[in-house]
Amino acid sequence: MSERPPELPEPFKIKMVQKIRLHPREKRKELAEKSGYNVFMLKAEDVFIDLLTDSGTSAMSDHQWAGMIDTNQAYAGSQSFYSLENAMKDIFGFKHFVPVHQGRAAENILFSTIVFPGSYVPNNMHFDTTEANILRNEGTPVNLAIEDAYDTSKVSAFKGNMDTKKLDQFIREKTPSKIPLIMVTVTNNSAGGQPVSMQNVKEISAIAKKHNIAFFIDACRFAENCYFVKQREEGYKGKSIKEIARELFSYADGCTFSAKKEALTNIGGMLCTNNDELFEKLKNLTIVVEGFTTYGGLACRELEAMAIGLYEAIDEEYQAYRHRQIEYLASLLRAGGVPIVEPPGGHAVFVDAKEFLPHIPAEQFPAQALTVQLYIESGVRGVEIGSSCFGKTDEKGRLIPARMELVRLAIPRRAYTDNHLKYVAECLIRLYRKRNQIVGLKRVYAPRLLGHFTARFEPVA
Repeated sequence: MSERPPELPEPFKIKMVQKIRLHPREKRKELAEKSGYNVFMLKAEDVFIDLLTDSGTSAMSDHQWAGMIDTNQAYAGSQSFYSLENAMKDIFGFKHFVPVHQGRAAENILFSTIVFPGSYVPNNMHFDTTEANILRNEGTPVNLAIEDAYDTSKVSAFKGNMDTKKLDQFIREKTPSKIPLIMVTVTNNSAGGQPVSMQNVKEISAIAKKHNIAFFIDACRFAENCYFVKQREEGYKGKSIKEIARELFSYADGCTFSAKKEALTNIGGMLCTNNDELFEKLKNLTIVVEGFTTYGGLACRELEAMAIGLYEAIDEEYQAYRHRQIEYLASLLRAGGVPIVEPPGGHAVFVDAKEFLPHIPAEQFPAQALTVQLYIESGVRGVEIGSSCFGKTDEKGRLIPARMELVRLAIPRRAYTDNHLKYVAECLIRLYRKRNQIVGLKRVYAPRLLGHFTARFEPVA
């Protein structure tokens, strides 16, 4: 009988380590109270395993560090800018780009240029900063994800897709003149890191062209999405991730990109387009708000790290390891009965807090309550993706809850081992067994835009 070959381990070895420490439980409880029961307000040194975000938390490679040291620093025309331009054109294929300090800066520049009061921006699902930048420019963000995206237990290959029938109907109702652009987010972070199919992107692109509307991709996790396409969509198994990426971007007029995800850097981003006239406007605003167009608010060494990191992110061995690690954490939680978004996404495991804490109503922020309690119990920091992040308020100030209450356990790239994730799973399973002891939270402060970052809470008596 032939034996099954063992799964490949991480395609790297650890070259440098950083000490982490676990405070006693009483200390963690005290810190949670002082933070206003908001884990964003904790000091990083007080967190044992930090799964708050996969943005800017990657461990960079020796090649990235070497490139950062080797490149020159120049206000205009540094060699690292041209390294990044070559990588962008090779992988993304767009005609123009400007570097920016992170993805939300790209959103700010793009939406400040083309979104206008009374306009609408449809997406599969906007994430928090995308939504906020549209609202700041007096536009209306609209989510048109397929209904499967909201069913956390349903196993489907491409739950991140946009409902193209709803999109076409929405454009006809509002008229194309009120829609400056259509976006699609790959992968769909708000729905649990779910991928978008190539077929769906083609259909969105065709609708955009039919109505003469610009089509942009929020591309911060493009390589993970392309890996899903390779694994799950017919006709792509024999293609490289770069080939799939080139096809993906060929359907769009441009993209926003946070390099803090899939350029494997700690800072950086890009704003890309094929439109000559639009690029002139984007370029001029970039100079005003970010810096000259060949450094975009960054030290030139960061541009070099981005250029190298883009190629590391599309390496198939790396992507296989990345997805295996996400699935490993998901499998441990699944075996322990913890309700998660199925199937797991490409950058995180999302816990369904509605199912985890059915005794806590949405008005008491169950996902926030679970996030805080997880820190108190284990020193692990996740993040709430629920009614604190995406809830609205009506004209009387009452909460309109989000459709899903999720806790995201985002896995920093190349930073934690399987043993770290085993600890996370064991602590969360232990917490699940005594979930009835967890109480809800009352929100006592939150700004209007992106309020979840600095909100403060109190336990419900």
